[in-house]
Amino acid sequence: MLVVSYTSSPIVIRLAAELRFTASDVGRIAVSSALVIEIGCLLFFNVMVNWKRENNISTGIGCIVVNALVVVINRYLAVWLNVRHRNQKYLKAPELLFSLFLLVTSSMIIEIWGYNSVISCFIIGLLFLKEGKTARTLLHKLGYSIYNFVLPVYFGYLGLQCDVVTVFKSLSQTKIAAILILLSIGGKLGGTLIVCRYLQIPTSEGIFLGFILNTRGYSDMLFIGAAAKQVITFNSDAYNVLLVAIVLNTVISGIIVSFLARGEEKMFANNHTAIEPQQLEDELRILACVYDPRQVSAILATILSIHGSRQAPSTIYLTHLIELVKKIKSNLLYHEKENADLSDDEDYGGNDVVEINNALDAFTADTKILVHQRREVSSFSSLYEDVCNEAEDLQVSIILLPFHKHQRIDGKLESGKEGIRITNQKVLRHAPCSVGVIVERGLSKVPCFAQLVGSEAIQNVATLFFGGPDDREAIAWSLRMSTSPRINLTIIRFLLSSSSQNEHIESGKSEDKEILMSLSGEETVNEIDNTFMVDFYNRHVTSGQIGYVEKFVKDGTKTVESLKEIGDMYSLFIVGKGGRGNSSLTIGMSDWEECPELGTVGDVLASSDFDIHGSVLVIQQHRDAKKGLMHD
Repeated sequence: MLVVSYTSSPIVIRLAAELRFTASDVGRIAVSSALVIEIGCLLFFNVMVNWKRENNISTGIGCIVVNALVVVINRYLAVWLNVRHRNQKYLKAPELLFSLFLLVTSSMIIEIWGYNSVISCFIIGLLFLKEGKTARTLLHKLGYSIYNFVLPVYFGYLGLQCDVVTVFKSLSQTKIAAILILLSIGGKLGGTLIVCRYLQIPTSEGIFLGFILNTRGYSDMLFIGAAAKQVITFNSDAYNVLLVAIVLNTVISGIIVSFLARGEEKMFANNHTAIEPQQLEDELRILACVYDPRQVSAILATILSIHGSRQAPSTIYLTHLIELVKKIKSNLLYHEKENADLSDDEDYGGNDVVEINNALDAFTADTKILVHQRREVSSFSSLYEDVCNEAEDLQVSIILLPFHKHQRIDGKLESGKEGIRITNQKVLRHAPCSVGVIVERGLSKVPCFAQLVGSEAIQNVATLFFGGPDDREAIAWSLRMSTSPRINLTIIRFLLSSSSQNEHIESGKSEDKEILMSLSGEETVNEIDNTFMVDFYNRHVTSGQIGYVEKFVKDGTKTVESLKEIGDMYSLFIVGKGGRGNSSLTIGMSDWEECPELGTVGDVLASSDFDIHGSVLVIQQHRDAKKGLMHD
C-alpha cells in the first residue's frame, strides 16, 4: 500500500524547477501535497515497523526528545554563528562540520532505536533558521554534493541489486509489475480528481496534479529494503518486480507531466504581471535587483514600506547582479598567485557579496521579513535576459531596479557604470511584468527614505498622478505602501486649469460626495483615469487613510514650478514612467531630457539641476506589445 500511495517530494520539486512552474499555483499545490504525502507515508511506515517491538512507546518519546533538543540547539547555534566573522561570505569548515555533526548524531541515535531518521531530518531542516550565513552555507555546500554525488551513488547501489531481465522474461512477473503501475496511476488520478472537484479546481489541473504526484523516489527503495529485513521476507523476484514497477511508474509519469506542461502553458502562466488589476489581499511577488551594496538601503526601505499589514502579503526575491569580467591572462603559476587572484564562480562579486549579505541579515533580524537571495553573473550585454527570465520563472508582478546614478555629498547625482544604465533600459523594454526604477536621494533637510529601515520616523510619501496606465500602476503600488503605519501617503493629481471644461463627476457611493475633475479641451476625456480616481477616492481618501491634493497647471513649465514647491515636503516621490500621450501637462518638460528611461516627469525629478531632496520611484506598468500599447 505504501509503495502505491507514496509520492517523492524531491522528484516533484526537481520536475517543477526544470519545467519552470514552481512559482505557479499548480506548482505550489504539487510541492505541498508531495511533502505531506511523503511525511505521512514515512510516519505510517515507522509506526508499522515498530508497532510490535518492545518499548516502542519509550523509544518513540526518546526520538521526539532528541529532535526537540537538536532543533533548539541548532537555532541558538545558527544565531551565534551568524554574528561571528561578519566579513566572511560563508561559515568556516569546522563550524559547518559541527552543525552537520549534530544532525548525523541525532540521525544515528534514531536509527539505532529502530526508527527511520528521514522525518527527523526533515523536521530539523524545517525548523532551522532560514536567514543568515549558516543557512546560506548549508544550502551552498550540501546542494551540489547531494544531487551530484550522494544520490547517484545510492541509486547506482540499488540498481546493482536489481535484475531487470528476469522480470521481463517471466510473463507473471511482468503482469504483476503492470498491475502495480496501473493501481498507482489509477489511485493517484482518482483521488486527486475527487479532491479537485471538491475544491473546484479545473479538471485539467487535477489530471496534471495526479500524474506529478505519481512520481517515485528513494523512499520507495527504503520501504522495500526495510520491509524485507524487518516486516516481510522478500525474495529476489519480488524485489525486482517492485523496483521495476517503481522505475517505470516514474518514467511514465515524468513523460506525461512534461507533455502536459508544454501543452497547457496557460495553466502555469503568470496572471499577475501588473499590480493595478490585483486586489489588496492578493500576494505581491517582487524581484528586487542590486548591483552593489550602495543600492541596498533604498531597495530594503522600499521592501519594508509595503509590509505594512498582513492583509497585503508579499514574497520578496533579491538578486545580486554581477558583471562577468574577462579574466586577464597571467604568467604566474597557480601556487605563485595571491589569494585575491584565486577565484571561481563563487567569488564573483568580491566584498560586495559580504556587505550585501550582512545588510540583508541585519534587515531580516530587525524586521522579521524573509528575503530570498539569488545571484546572476553575466556580461552587461546579456544580464537583462537573466533578469527577465528569472522574473518569468518566479512569476513576479514587479521588478525593482536601482538607478545608474548615485548621489554625491554635495547633493548632485554622479553617473556609475554605463552597463548598468543599458541593462536597466533593456529590462524596461523586455520585462514580462511591471518595472520600478529607484533613484535614491536625500539630504539633511528632509529625512532620507532609506532611513525607514532602523528608524521609527514617519515618512511622507507623495504619488504624482498625471494620467495613463503607468500612473495608475504607481497608485496601485502606493496603496500597498499606505498600509504601513510609518508611511504618510498623499496623492497629488495634476489637472489642466481650463475652467471652461471643468466637470463634476458624482461618486458611485453617495450623491453628496463629489470630485472636481478638470478635463482638457485639447484631449479626449480619459474615462479610464476618471473612473479609476473616483473609485480610489471613495474607497481610500474619504476614509482618511490617504491624503489627496489637486494642483491645476497650464503647461509643463507650471508643472515644474509646482514640483519645486513640494520638493522639500516628501522623502519619496512615486510617479509613472509615461503612457500619457501628448499631454499638455508635460509639454516642454522633455526638451532637456537626460534619462528617457525614467519618462518625462521622472527624468525631471531625478535631474541634478532640479532642487528636490526626496528619493524617486518611477514605475512602468506591464502592457502586451501585441495590443499596440506603447510607452512614452
